[in-house]
Amino acid sequence: MDFSSTIATQLNAGTILPEGIVIVTLMVILVGDLILGRSFSRGLPYVAMAGLLAAIVALYLQWDTPDPNSFLGAFSSDNLSIIFRVIVALSTLVTIPMSIRYVQQSGTSLAEFIGILLTATLGGMFLSGANELVMVFISLEMLSISSYLMTGYMKRDPRSNEAALKYLLIGASSSAIFLYGVSLLYGLSGGETNLNAIATAITDASGSQSLGLAISLVFVIAGIAFKISAVPFHQWTPDVYEGSPTPVVAFLSVGSKAAGFALAIRLLVTAFAPVTEQWHFIFTALAIFSMILGNVVALAQTSMKRMLAYSSIAQAGFVMIGLIAGTDAGYASMIFYLLIYLFMNLGAFTCVILFSLRTGTDQISEYAGLYQKDPLLTLCLSICLLSLGGIPPLAGFFGKIYLFWAGWQAGIYGLVLLALVTTVISIYYYIRVVKMMVVKEPHEMSEAVQNYPEIRWNIPGMRPLQVGLIVSVIATSIAGILSNPLFTLANDSVTSTPILQSTFLTQELPQKPIKVSVLNTSFND
Repeated sequence: MDFSSTIATQLNAGTILPEGIVIVTLMVILVGDLILGRSFSRGLPYVAMAGLLAAIVALYLQWDTPDPNSFLGAFSSDNLSIIFRVIVALSTLVTIPMSIRYVQQSGTSLAEFIGILLTATLGGMFLSGANELVMVFISLEMLSISSYLMTGYMKRDPRSNEAALKYLLIGASSSAIFLYGVSLLYGLSGGETNLNAIATAITDASGSQSLGLAISLVFVIAGIAFKISAVPFHQWTPDVYEGSPTPVVAFLSVGSKAAGFALAIRLLVTAFAPVTEQWHFIFTALAIFSMILGNVVALAQTSMKRMLAYSSIAQAGFVMIGLIAGTDAGYASMIFYLLIYLFMNLGAFTCVILFSLRTGTDQISEYAGLYQKDPLLTLCLSICLLSLGGIPPLAGFFGKIYLFWAGWQAGIYGLVLLALVTTVISIYYYIRVVKMMVVKEPHEMSEAVQNYPEIRWNIPGMRPLQVGLIVSVIATSIAGILSNPLFTLANDSVTSTPILQSTFLTQELPQKPIKVSVLNTSFND
């Protein structure tokens, strides 16, 4: 009896109750579709959304849990993981309403699509709290493989097939690179897989292992950079965004990216704490390239989805400022920005879905004069794009303010100034779309807008799309007003997370310097 109670205590399986709820929801959807067939399809999305809401409530109830570690330390349900898991679950919750009509109109199975989407959600949620190398890799592959399947879900569309093949080939290569990096980490730590144990072993290691640690760092960052679409590991992003079903792109741009940043924080501040200066330098380079290339190339795009693809690359560069700052304010500003980015980006993609369902195109030039035929869509898309550009008083403005201020306080002045310049560039291509929709005279309407169909919300699947759009726009509008409580929540998740606070403490204490011969520098562990 004592043995079993000890095992139960060490497993502490209650910490994955939210993931358990999502698994049960997934099984209900698959079995229900198998048994009931078409009669179940109408209520199927609402079952998925109810399960995700229940998972978010379960995550809320786990806030400040006294014993966050479970499965012998392989998973951590600390506040940092809770808030990232909420972001991943919320991104799926908003994606489902926008996908109902889109998937039904394509003639494919909605149950299978939602099943794969929930599987990707599970991968992202487990990745956000993974504290052990095996769990990190399995969660990462669970998210990645589900993403490949969703990308090629429209089997009759050649562009979707091409996007899935490119994503699969590049993604498999990045997974192999990442796995090689963590295998080096496993060897250097003397066979440890738990991140905290690796951190202890690497800290105690001699300088002779510094070459292996540096190689491991480069390979691991390459894998993470692929997941967050950072330059130069962004090659898949424009093609996959353009060819994939739009709801899939919406999830990848928020849920997958948030899970990637959660992995970056958890892995880099623990296992790679001895080379903090080095990974800060690498991420500074990635942020610079991402902000410049993402914003400059977006100027030349003619497809709305490709423009948003390069925009997401640039947004990843902005978020990296908080990671590079490496302070409480830096990590909190990352979380806050990802929270509001969720709504403004998904709102923009919802507008793109609505326009493409009605016109069959996503070309920017075809939006000309849209205000004359669809004022609601024009208003919603304008608010989301202006928020992405950082126009006050919308949420994106406050998100950028917090990020840039955290970077300025951390002393990375050059990066913050570059971010300000590239933000001005981004405003141009966002406002270009708004101007095209609003300012055009009636005789300058595009052909797609001239033939714009009558707006009918009573078509099956359109009402959830309308509700999802309105919720996203309202959240984007009022998140700026509520920025202080939201940032306080993000800050609490950082200050109450032991791994981040122990890292700050280690950096402040005087330590014996470790020589890193390959980089020809010395720094504190």
